This record gives sequence, C-alpha cells and structure tokens, in this order.
Amino acid sequence: MMNLDELKNLNPKTPGAWPWSAKLMAFAMIFIGIVVTGGMLDSQSQWDELTGAKARESTLKDAFLSKKRQAVNLDLIKKQLLETQESFGALLKQLPNKSEMDALLTDINQAGLGRGLQFDLFRPGPETIKGSFAEQPIAIKVTGNYDDLGKFASDISMLPRIVTLNEIAVAPSGGSLSMDAIAKTFRYLDEEELAAQKRAAKSAGAAK
Repeated sequence: MMNLDELKNLNPKTPGAWPWSAKLMAFAMIFIGIVVTGGMLDSQSQWDELTGAKARESTLKDAFLSKKRQAVNLDLIKKQLLETQESFGALLKQLPNKSEMDALLTDINQAGLGRGLQFDLFRPGPETIKGSFAEQPIAIKVTGNYDDLGKFASDISMLPRIVTLNEIAVAPSGGSLSMDAIAKTFRYLDEEELAAQKRAAKSAGAAK
C-alpha cells in the first residue's frame, strides 16, 4: 500500500508512470464515483417519477370524487324529478276537465245543503286562464249555525277535486251566522284550448 507522501508525489499529468497500486486505487475511486453518481441520478429520476405519480394520483382522486358527487346528485335529481312527476300526476287527477265542472259545482252546492245551510248566493264567475289551467271563482253566501259552517268548510276541503275557500267573512244574521266567501276551483285545459292558447301567444309575439 502507498503511504500519504507517495500519493502526494504522484504526477497527475503522467498517470501511465504511476505504480500499479496507485493505478488500482485511482481506478477504484473513479469506479466508485461513477457508481455513486449513477445511483444519485437514478434516485433523482425515481424520486421525480414518484412525485409525478403522487400528483397524478391526487388529480385522479379529485376527479373521481367530483364524478362520484355528480353521480350521486344525478341520482338524487332523477329521484326528485320522478317524485315531482308523480305528485303532479296526482294533483292533475284532482282537477276536473271542462265537462266535469258542472258536476263539481253541484258537489259544492250539495255540501252546503247536506249541512242544513241556506244558500243566499251561489254565483260562478268568469274563468281566468293561468298557464295550462283555468281558475273558476264562485261567490257564495250561506247561512247557518257555527258548527254547520265549520263542517261545510271541512267538507269542501275533503272533496275529491281541488276547491279552496278564500276571502271568508262571517257575520251574525238574525239568530244564525252568515258566511261570505269566494270558492275557487281549477280545471285543466283540454287539447283544443291549449292549442288555441299557443296560437294566441304566437300571434301576440308576432305582433310585437
């Protein structure tokens, strides 16, 4: 083995003249340097690859969670839409058509007579078209005792068709009570009426 003084005396410009022990030592150091440098470069490459993979994993995870939330929301929206359609269908069945309106007016009248009330006024007003429906107001005035008036109002709410009592006013009338109210019921427009409404809307839009 070479000592430190011998290593210091070696001429780096003439490595061919070095003793074999020095050549072997230099070769070993160069080899170790190459291995260490290669290992560092390979580790850096692997580290960069690992960092990139983690970044892609985070991006894919966020995308997955976003799509999962969208899928959950889509299922919820579909469920709510189905429930709305079912509710709308049930409400639509509670609306009479044009031919059933006379029968409904008779039902309202019979509800009052069945409770022993006296009709002082029963006057259907003109219909008001609201979208796909028509609103029919009926001005009524009935006379009877307190209990019968309350039961009449309850009977109206229990009719198979939608009827509401509005603008209710109760006042003494002799030994009884009189109730003024506006009963409102609704019916859906038939296909001919809907077509006429669309034509009217189109004409109005063209006129503008």
